[in-house]
Amino acid sequence: MADKPKGGKRFEIEEDLSKAEIPEVLPVLPLRGIVIFPSQIHPFLVSRPSSLKLIEDCGQTSKVIALAAQKNPEDEQPAPEGLFQLGTAVRILKMLRYPDQSVRVLVQGLARVELGEFSQREPYFLAHVKRLNEPLSSDREIDALHAHLVSQFSKFVSLVPYLPDELQVMAMQVKEASRLADMVASYLKIPIEEGQDLLATLDVRARLEKLIAILGREIEMLELGHKIQSQVQTELNKNQREYYLRQQLKAIQKELGEGDARTSEVEEIEKKIEEAKMSPEARKVADKELERLKMIPPESAEHTVVRTYLDWLVSLPWGVSTEDNLDIRHARQVLDEDHYDLEKIKERILEFLAVRKLKHDTKGPILCFVGPPGTGKTSLGKSIARALGRKFVRLSLGGIRDEAEIRGHRRTYIGSLPGRIIQGLRNAGSNNPLFILDEVDKLGMDFRGDPASALLEVLDPEQNNTFSDHYLDVPFDLSKVLFLTTANMLDPVPHALRDRMEVLELPGYTEEEKLQIVQRHLIPKQLNENGLGDQKIEFSKEALQEIIHSYTREAGLRNLEREIARVCRKIARSITEGETAPAIVSGADVQRYLGAPRFFSEVAERTNEPGVATGLAWTPNGGEIMFIESTRMSGQKGLNLTGSLGDVMKESAQAALSYVRTHAAELGIAPDFFEKSDIHVHVPAGAIPKDGPSGGVTIAASLASLLSGRPVRSDVAMTGEITLRGKVLPVGGIKEKVLAARRAGIKTIILPRRNERDLEDIQPEVRKELEMIFVDTVDEVIRYALRDGDAVQDAAEPVPAPATEPAPAPAAAPTPPAAARRTERTVLN
Repeated sequence: MADKPKGGKRFEIEEDLSKAEIPEVLPVLPLRGIVIFPSQIHPFLVSRPSSLKLIEDCGQTSKVIALAAQKNPEDEQPAPEGLFQLGTAVRILKMLRYPDQSVRVLVQGLARVELGEFSQREPYFLAHVKRLNEPLSSDREIDALHAHLVSQFSKFVSLVPYLPDELQVMAMQVKEASRLADMVASYLKIPIEEGQDLLATLDVRARLEKLIAILGREIEMLELGHKIQSQVQTELNKNQREYYLRQQLKAIQKELGEGDARTSEVEEIEKKIEEAKMSPEARKVADKELERLKMIPPESAEHTVVRTYLDWLVSLPWGVSTEDNLDIRHARQVLDEDHYDLEKIKERILEFLAVRKLKHDTKGPILCFVGPPGTGKTSLGKSIARALGRKFVRLSLGGIRDEAEIRGHRRTYIGSLPGRIIQGLRNAGSNNPLFILDEVDKLGMDFRGDPASALLEVLDPEQNNTFSDHYLDVPFDLSKVLFLTTANMLDPVPHALRDRMEVLELPGYTEEEKLQIVQRHLIPKQLNENGLGDQKIEFSKEALQEIIHSYTREAGLRNLEREIARVCRKIARSITEGETAPAIVSGADVQRYLGAPRFFSEVAERTNEPGVATGLAWTPNGGEIMFIESTRMSGQKGLNLTGSLGDVMKESAQAALSYVRTHAAELGIAPDFFEKSDIHVHVPAGAIPKDGPSGGVTIAASLASLLSGRPVRSDVAMTGEITLRGKVLPVGGIKEKVLAARRAGIKTIILPRRNERDLEDIQPEVRKELEMIFVDTVDEVIRYALRDGDAVQDAAEPVPAPATEPAPAPAAAPTPPAAARRTERTVLN
């Protein structure tokens, strides 16, 4: 808590304060939202630790301190630069300590002071102060301004209900114009900047003129407020008169025997309640609310609230269900039509159908599809709904921070509604739809609650049969709903929520899978969407491979579909200009349609000198290759780590250097190489945060290459965690990393031996193309990764910079922008 004003009556003391002594050095107490004027007595509350310390040290009565307003009232720990230079010297009159350790202080303003040099900042401020004396002046103009200010202030007091009328008498008794101006300013609720400006105005005439202008503005606002209040009261009286006339009109209509529309409305709701097939609890509440509706006048606002509530109750599918299509062969056919491969996902869906066919009361499972963007998680949910014959409902959870989005608002709020779960069920029209909760890892949390915690009941098959929405306030059975969730990564999902879901991973597609999906689904779709459905256009395998290799680098298919769409748009334009559509789009045509390639294999170019090694990383968008560069320079045993590395990755670099120093003799490195050297390890793409332990073997290989002068093989990539003893420990994300290495043209991958079982998830054709080397120790990593032969130069001396420029890259592979080569997301090794 910062120091702030405390409500209380302020008084003025008629005494000569010009002779009050003010020391040259005073403690400075920052205030926020308030300006204290000289000659006035004012209370305020002190609660910040530094301010409490100041009051404790200077707490005797009659002690003089300086008060200065903060420029930013929200600043909890203001610096001297955050205070206004002009403040007020005050005398402490009284203190009162509250049970919460805060202190209420009553002070009397003595004089304006200017803050000079601060001689102390901790635990509170001490500053040299200079007393500012006001110039004495008195003439007819000041007397006229004085009288006008008294008149204006009296009018202001009469318009403000919380100010006592005695203030008018006090203002008339003040003889000095300066004291009157300070008194009036202390009773105005004006912005801090205006109050500080009045405090800084030493000239009495100028201060009176500013104050009269401010008073005039405040009086005008108060008079306008009174006028609006009067109009509101008049409108209320008008509404009461209309209500009385409407009641008379109803009585006249009843005497004339005219039909009552309200009776038909109530009868319609009663009929809907009978047909809704509600649960006993809901039926009891609906009948009770209907009786209330009969008693409430239609003109009342409560009538609309009750009517809307009953509309929601009767429109929900309490007893409406769709029949599941439990034909296993049909389901398999639908899944194969919509999605290629994904065998594990399809098997799980077919298992669910088989169990449901044998046991009809099976509760719906909670499946969670986890994978990079564009891998078909949401579209897979649509296919499952089509295979089952269920209604499909999608709820995007990205960015939701309000718990009421899930559970609804209480009916006490104006415009309240049920949560998105109940709304989705009403829109679906059945109580057993397939409900997909998209982007469950993007849920947020703030002062409005935690939506992830609200989902715990929704996604628990053991308790969601009595789900209670805050708006309905009656249980609704969600156990028949088949819930599916999607996420790009599981780490942000709370553990309790993750425990309620069965996780099925979609790690990404290989090149062969992408070719099949493009030919079966994406090309026909884009031909139709771009008006080429009647054209017999084919894409050759070479063209698709060129697009996949040179224009996209992703685990999913979204960018690939965009590039296919670009080619189709180019063809559509050429047709409208009178050209003939090509029968086949060949590999040679791709660059003409899409421009220069955006991606190229840069492994060989970047690993042709000692100190550069290729690692493998996992990201939410799939796997990536990662280069680790090391260099050596004269210094004093320093290790510099750059590239936006996290703490775990920094520790891996320390462990790698310790291992290399310990085994320097075995690696052919001079034992004293670190005595007069500094080592710098850098991971490019420095703007992207990177963390995790799996870069340990890559850092060790980079350091061993640098210090031994033996380059790392350009076709080798590696991953694994290391220990100080040289052991290589298993890591995660093996499938994504292997696919990333394959996309980058890597031929050999070094993996921890305990990760060998993770290769079962990788397609056999991918494993045949790559050489997998499994290791247990760092010695094996260095033996396989570093080239054989003599060192490039003496490893005992620091490596100098090359004297000549490196050879330029081939013209056929121009360097794309960094943003095109790397995913702008946090890299987790």
